[in-house]
Amino acid sequence: MARFMTLREAVAENVHDGDVVAMEGFTHLIPFAAGHEVIRQGRKRLTLIRMTPDIIYDQMIGMGCAEKLVFSWGGNPGVGSTHRIRDAVENGWPNPLALEEHSHAAMANAWEAGAANLPFAVFRGYIGVDLPKVNPRIKSVACPYTGEVLATVPALRPDVGIIHACRADRAGNVLIEGITGCQKEAVLASKRSIVTVEEIVDDLGTTSPNAVVLPSWTIGAVVAVPGGAFPAYAHGYYKRANSYYIAWDKIARERETFLAWMKENVLEKGPEAFAVHAGRRAAS
Repeated sequence: MARFMTLREAVAENVHDGDVVAMEGFTHLIPFAAGHEVIRQGRKRLTLIRMTPDIIYDQMIGMGCAEKLVFSWGGNPGVGSTHRIRDAVENGWPNPLALEEHSHAAMANAWEAGAANLPFAVFRGYIGVDLPKVNPRIKSVACPYTGEVLATVPALRPDVGIIHACRADRAGNVLIEGITGCQKEAVLASKRSIVTVEEIVDDLGTTSPNAVVLPSWTIGAVVAVPGGAFPAYAHGYYKRANSYYIAWDKIARERETFLAWMKENVLEKGPEAFAVHAGRRAAS
C-alpha cells in the first residue's frame, strides 16, 4: 500500500547496495530526481534496467553506482553517445560495467512477463540477428501446439522499480498520461516501488484515453517532486529541456568536467532544485 514519503526517505528505505533497480520512462516522465537521490546516497553495485538508458543512467554509472546494465538501446537522444557509459564499458572507469543487451521487443515482453509473475516471456523475434550470439540469456522454445520455434527471455523482476508520474491523489493512486512506455509494468514487476509525482491532488480529474492509473495497493512509496523528470518533459506540466541534452555531450566527454558538474548540480543540491527548473520551463 502506498505511503507518502520524502525522496530521501523513499530511497533510503527501498534502494540498497547490490539491488536490481529499474528506472523507466519512455521519452518523458524520466525519474531524474530519484536517480540523483540514489547518487547522493552513494548506492553501489546496482544492476540497472532500462529500455533506453540515457543521461540519468550516464550520470549514475559515471558516479560508480552500477556494475551491470540491462537495456535495449543506449545514448543521448538526438545528440549522440553516453560518454560515461562508454568509459565504463571500454575502460572500466569508475567501475567495470557488464552489459546485457536486448531488443525493444524483448524488453517489452520481459516487462509484461514480470508484471504477470511469469518466469519468462515468449515472442516472435531474434530471427536472423546476432544478439543471441552474445547474450546467453536469449533462448528459444518450441510451441507445444504448432512446433513453431519462438524466442524467450527471462522475465524482468527488479528489487525496486522507480518511475515518475503526473500526479497522485491523497489515497496514493497514481496517474500517468502521455507516452506511457512500460512504467506500469515496471512497478507491477518489482518487489518494491517508488513513484515520484508532479503533484498530489484531491482528485485525479478527467483523464485522456491512454491514461494509466496505478492503484495505491500496487505502489510502495509516493513522493511529491515537482519537476522530478527534468530535463525530460512531463505531459501537461513542462517541456523537454533540449539545451540540457545538447550541453551534456560536452560535459560528459571528460571525467574532470563530468565530476565537477555532478558535484555542483547533484551532490550539493537536493530535489527542491527540480521545482525551480520545472517552474521556469512551464512559464516559458
